[in-house]
Amino acid sequence: QVQLVESGGGLVQVGDSLRLSCVASGRTFSLFRVAWFRQAPRKEREFVATINRSGDSTYYAESVKGVFTISRDNAKNTVYLQMNNLKPEDTAVYYCAARYGMRGRPPGVLTSEYPYWGQGTQVTVSS
Repeated sequence: QVQLVESGGGLVQVGDSLRLSCVASGRTFSLFRVAWFRQAPRKEREFVATINRSGDSTYYAESVKGVFTISRDNAKNTVYLQMNNLKPEDTAVYYCAARYGMRGRPPGVLTSEYPYWGQGTQVTVSS
């Protein structure tokens, strides 16, 4: 079991930046691969980015590649999502998710691959 709590969302303007945080408690955090997903109103939850247990491998959705950066600090049990140059289409509830990491397993872009979820944090980008 691991519990996840997201923070850092808010209302920003087009072109602004935000850094989301996901703090974990419970089992040893460094055992888990962690991902960010987002869900816009009336849309399916979609994959944003994921990071492996040690933090040396990341994978991004094409829509955020080069603009968002995922990172982690295992000493602080925290994963971050740095979001730059935000656009109205980035407006969504952002969720942190985790699963046990396994060497050699594909990064995981489906919600069904992650059994542990946070409650989400709202990001609204105003034009």
